[in-house]
Amino acid sequence: MTKHSPWCWSWISCVATERMQSLSQLLQRIADSGVEFVIIGGFAGVLHGSALVTRGLDICAVLTPAYIERLREALKDLNPRHRMTPQALSFLQVPKPGETVTNLYLKTDWGIVDILTSVLGLGGLDRIMGGAEQITIGGRTCRLIGIDDLIKAKEAMGREKDALAAKELRAIRAKRSAAGPEGG
Repeated sequence: MTKHSPWCWSWISCVATERMQSLSQLLQRIADSGVEFVIIGGFAGVLHGSALVTRGLDICAVLTPAYIERLREALKDLNPRHRMTPQALSFLQVPKPGETVTNLYLKTDWGIVDILTSVLGLGGLDRIMGGAEQITIGGRTCRLIGIDDLIKAKEAMGREKDALAAKELRAIRAKRSAAGPEGG
């Protein structure tokens, strides 16, 4: 087993902290846009207490043409690009005004943001909002997918990393339950 220096662990922690801060700023920017959404995915896990670091922000929203324009305005100075296209097309130009899309997978100067209209194993925004919690990040009130729904979504993904995340989230939920209403 390789032993790492304290400097290495400090550097890793620093990089993870910077990544989470950038994602928080990205989330605040989207919250300021007026788009209605729920935080889902790995960042939601972190907000519930997961120790697993995520590389992006995932949200569930209805992607109407009006909301797409609000997102464009909010992200325009962050160089938003479609990360699932070989040409890395600009989100500021694609989709064309008035066009609808199901999902957006973007890379910005502050990090990755995936905007999904539905979550595997759960459904669309209305369904997810029903079990969502309200949280405050950077002075903005946002909706966070409930821990039970997040566990279901992670299990539905069928990937090893999501199974690990679901296991950790179940442990967090059990610890909260044992602590009672005051400790959660």
